[in-house]
Amino acid sequence: MYLLPKPKRAEKRQGSYEICWNTVVTIDETLTENGFVYAKILQECIRKSAGIECAVVRGEMRKGDIFLTLEPECDAQEYRVHITQDGLVVAGGDGAAVLYGVQTLCQLIGQCGAVLECMEIEDAPDIGCRGYFLDETRGRVLTLSYLKKVADRISRYKLNQLQFYVEHTYLFRDLTEMWRDETPLTAEDILELDAYCRKLHIELVPALASFGHLYTLLSTRSYGALCEREGSWETPFSFWDRMDHHTINTTDERALPLIKEMLAEYSALFSSDKFNICADETFDLGCEKSRDMAQQVGKEQMYIGYVRELCEFLDSRGKRVQFFGDIICREPELIAQLPKGTICLTWGYAPEQPVDACRAMAQAGAVQYLCPGVSGWNQWINQIEDSYRNIVRMCGYGREYHAEGILNTDWGDFGHVNHPEFSVPGLIYGAAFSWNQEEIGFDEVNRQISRLEYGDVTEQAVGVMAEIPAHSLFGWRDAVVYYEQMVRGHALLYEELVPGLFLEDSATADQRVAQADHALRGLVTRMKQAAVSMNEQSRAFAGSVELAAEAIRLWNQVGAAVVHEQRGAAWDLEKAFALAGKLERWFMAYKEQWRGIGREGDLHHIAEIVFWYADCLRRKNAGFGSQDKFVINPSRQAASESMK
Repeated sequence: MYLLPKPKRAEKRQGSYEICWNTVVTIDETLTENGFVYAKILQECIRKSAGIECAVVRGEMRKGDIFLTLEPECDAQEYRVHITQDGLVVAGGDGAAVLYGVQTLCQLIGQCGAVLECMEIEDAPDIGCRGYFLDETRGRVLTLSYLKKVADRISRYKLNQLQFYVEHTYLFRDLTEMWRDETPLTAEDILELDAYCRKLHIELVPALASFGHLYTLLSTRSYGALCEREGSWETPFSFWDRMDHHTINTTDERALPLIKEMLAEYSALFSSDKFNICADETFDLGCEKSRDMAQQVGKEQMYIGYVRELCEFLDSRGKRVQFFGDIICREPELIAQLPKGTICLTWGYAPEQPVDACRAMAQAGAVQYLCPGVSGWNQWINQIEDSYRNIVRMCGYGREYHAEGILNTDWGDFGHVNHPEFSVPGLIYGAAFSWNQEEIGFDEVNRQISRLEYGDVTEQAVGVMAEIPAHSLFGWRDAVVYYEQMVRGHALLYEELVPGLFLEDSATADQRVAQADHALRGLVTRMKQAAVSMNEQSRAFAGSVELAAEAIRLWNQVGAAVVHEQRGAAWDLEKAFALAGKLERWFMAYKEQWRGIGREGDLHHIAEIVFWYADCLRRKNAGFGSQDKFVINPSRQAASESMK
């Protein structure tokens, strides 16, 4: 029997309790707010897992009832579950705690059905604020119905905060040029989701880019002049530029009023008393239009001055500001210039993420959330083991340095091509290890997630999925970078951008692709074998994994074709034409999957790249778009060849 997050104490007793046809879920009269919501969650769980329809009433407990009640001796978020032969009690220090007890009970019923061992469970979280941060702007704009499913899932694992990241994908009333070619969320979407989350004790916190990462706003004719760099609206779309540039010129007197108007309009939609202004990766600050000011006062002081203005503005509107700490951690003492209680979101996504930034901000007196990540960006399937190692480490730092919260991030760099369902293991890692410091091994926690989340009695599904990313040789990031150099003429000289496959000769590249293909086919077969053991609603997950594995297989082959061209080796034209067709057939299925849970978003930008490669495969002479070669660091290539 598995429970995630793992309770602090769970002790079995003699005997068992049976849910019967006449079992009643009784809500204590003291549990006035949302008690019916918790009861309905439990009622639906019993129906699905035990096949029994239980009535729901409000009043006093009778023998045999399942009783939901408040417990004055418990703290907020602390719950107790008492299972005896004569009845079952879920008690909590507040409504959220009762809900968490119900979610634990649902996990028990999901595995044991209507017959539960008698036991005592006592539990409370290590860290009070436990959140999930989902990119809703750089690729996918998920539908309201899917976002509600996200809320349901994070509630199951006792997370209590949800943020979705927005740059331009909200329909601001007066910024029509910014969203005219997008599929934005509306005010009604957010208001409805906010109300839905409140019933689940989830705080829906607004997160809006307000400093850097203002690509779409600063690419319009109306507001392009506010960009730190000149001519921002004159360049064609680029995934790389969207990540790297488009910081607002803080010295322009029009900038601050515009951003404040956006913050005011957006914040009014949320009941939360928090607001995440982001303010991360301001790479261009002081580089061009504000260079003179940067030379006078320094970039760090420019940065903190602008952030302070936004903090004070939102503070006056009753909002406590959060911001990402990658800039301020260089000068941690600057935190003293921000309003008291401002929350620094200290992030780091490496599997062996060092403690330095967290420790420095703690020593400077900052209030912190620590932000690990689910490692899905630029991947067809998330790098699950990397996310596990990163999340365990960052949650540990959070306890050591008394962080106020953990905010587990799910970014969508370069179009958010990975299906959001592939982030679920990382989401659960964040929930489990922010709640309970007891570490569960990677293989073990994956077995537990396979059973609890997917109903997989073989307990293999997550472990199989975790093996797949290792066989990606020419990934989506590689495909985007190569395309943008060849088509956009970007001089991407960074050594780490060169795909490993490009360092091989054509024969070795073909061999590596064939080996990866064989491994991927085997993993897909194992996933299909596990699918029959999953619950019915989870079996589609196996199909999603197969489609992603097919993407990895096909893009590996595309990478090999590029290597052939790079090395001047022969490439079978018939084989190239066939690969182009396979790529297009796969993309048709991918588009259908995308549209099943989201709006169009960046799908057209992804399509542009997919079709460019397909067209290149069909060119008899021009090959992949140019006579130029991808820039490879000569020393790295020489070192690689010397090792062969």
